[in-house]
Amino acid sequence: MSKVLITETVLRDAHQSLAATRMTTEEMLPILEEMDHVGYHALEAWGGATFDACLRFLHEDPWERLRTIRDHVKNTKLQMLFRGQNILGYRHYADDVVEYFVQKSIANGIDIIRIFDALNDPRNLETAIRATLKEGGHVQAAISYTTSPYHSNAKFAEYAKQLEEMGANSICIKDMAGLLSPYSAYELVKELKSTVKIPIELHTHYTSGLGSMTLLKAIEAGVDIVDTAISPLAMGTSQPPTESIVATLAGTEYDTGLDLKQLDKVCRYFTGIREKYLESGLIDPKVLSVNVNALMYQVPGGMLSNLISQLKLAGKSDKLQEVLEEVPRVRADAGYPPLVTPSSQIVGTQAVNNVLFGQDGRYSRVTKEFRGLIRGEYGRCPAPIDPEFRKKIIGDATPIDHRPADDIKPELATLKEKVAPYEEQEEDVLSLALFEQVAVKFFEERKRKKYGIDENADPALGIHAV
Repeated sequence: MSKVLITETVLRDAHQSLAATRMTTEEMLPILEEMDHVGYHALEAWGGATFDACLRFLHEDPWERLRTIRDHVKNTKLQMLFRGQNILGYRHYADDVVEYFVQKSIANGIDIIRIFDALNDPRNLETAIRATLKEGGHVQAAISYTTSPYHSNAKFAEYAKQLEEMGANSICIKDMAGLLSPYSAYELVKELKSTVKIPIELHTHYTSGLGSMTLLKAIEAGVDIVDTAISPLAMGTSQPPTESIVATLAGTEYDTGLDLKQLDKVCRYFTGIREKYLESGLIDPKVLSVNVNALMYQVPGGMLSNLISQLKLAGKSDKLQEVLEEVPRVRADAGYPPLVTPSSQIVGTQAVNNVLFGQDGRYSRVTKEFRGLIRGEYGRCPAPIDPEFRKKIIGDATPIDHRPADDIKPELATLKEKVAPYEEQEEDVLSLALFEQVAVKFFEERKRKKYGIDENADPALGIHAV
């Protein structure tokens, strides 16, 4: 067994999980060079919800963030999270958009692209995998981990083998809800190591309080890389703490080789960030506590906060327990999809509807997205869906049994026409593709700042009042 490698998540998933993805590039900058000297296998620094949050809430260009990080991180690989045919958005995009996004991600500094599909439908990963290999990037294909009567270690191993055959350079077990228990992790890693020849990485969350123990048992089973977060932004709904794992493995056959003194510099910096976030309310102390209910309801941290928010808006916060109990029932009806973006939002919102409007019968109000999930617009759900239930939800619409993206015509040419009035860099068309309204607002603000133009400027300049 060689040393265990560490991927640090503080620049992406740690603040996504604890602080609603609100860390700014400015907050990252002072510590990047110190992080580059730690000896991490990789820094997970981009993708996931960071792209949306940069544009929507932080009024930053996500592409500029990536270039800035790359400028300051010379020795360590940069990694991103990529939702297969969804890219970083919430619908499926045409193949030409997926290919161009991958090309620009790698051109701007990404080394490793972790590609996953919410339903574990390999057809939804084909284009992104092919594009990443073409651009010379490292494909880390991820298994969205979940438990159900239809999921087993043997099936996960079969899927991993399929991903390896599709060209994956490594496999990630993506345990987004912190469901993987220590001994289950041991068995799963053993099964995967006996099935595929490529490295295995484990990504889990501390939500249920099992995270560090789960990593340790996975390491004993032979996992090659583990994801951790520097301690000030670790635990709770984030990842297990980096320093604790490094200290645990020091002097053993799994020794990471990382220096705790260098990690302490990183820790001290992010301690200040954590205190600032707690003081401002950006980190709610609730997300720092252990929630064993995650094991029962399989609700990831981000999904839980969405449910609470929806119920608050409806003035029905007292219905949370009923909604949590409804989530597994909706998930079973839908063919046991793993609960990760976008399926977590789709199942969660439908569970809220079923509880709030249950007096008219379950599924009396069905969202467009849930209808799409049942029809097959997002791909194939893990378990067969009862034909009568499908008919009830989609009516006379024809179920989709092919790769959903086959129905999407090339989009790039049209998008390039749309972005023309605002374009300042080639990547702008991709920002527009994923979040059109948000991107346009960002472009207009960017132009105003750059040229000092007021809100009533000449429309011929492509400036419109926000």
